[in-house]
Amino acid sequence: RLHAVDITSSSFRLMWPKLLSQETGYYTLEYAPKDDLARKRTKQVSGAHTSLVLSNLAPETTYEVALIPESNVHYFPPQTTRVTTLAEEISPAQVLISESGPRSFHVSWAPMLDSVMGYQVLYGPLPGNSVKVLEVDGRHNSTVVENLAPNTTYLVTVTAIYRSGKEKSLSAKACTQEG
Repeated sequence: RLHAVDITSSSFRLMWPKLLSQETGYYTLEYAPKDDLARKRTKQVSGAHTSLVLSNLAPETTYEVALIPESNVHYFPPQTTRVTTLAEEISPAQVLISESGPRSFHVSWAPMLDSVMGYQVLYGPLPGNSVKVLEVDGRHNSTVVENLAPNTTYLVTVTAIYRSGKEKSLSAKACTQEG
């Protein structure tokens, strides 16, 4: 039977039994969001295939998928399935301040996603408008902020910069200890 594996927020892999061969035909694959079947897309794959990845899909969307074996030997009925993509994970979904001292504190965030290229950590004393920026590689999910004033409240904003160019920010307050 036609079924999906490796489901993410924007893709899934379809797998099906071997019905055809390279010589006996090809498959037509049709897929569309259940709520908008007019946006149907079609792909053709050779009869040698038994799987295909569909990508660039919308998150949290149910897709109607039909696999139509186009055989010049036998008639095979179309196989259909429904696949729902996952919710899009957003980073940062949480920001944690820890190991606070008089002149530094530790900032960490989650989740870590492959779609994030890097992070910017902005911090500045409250009230006030002097803001400093730390650039953090997308493979890391924490950093230490140093050279701070004791007994001061800071606003810390972590911004994820996605490979697509999108940005998502989340803020937290941090207090340094008395010196």
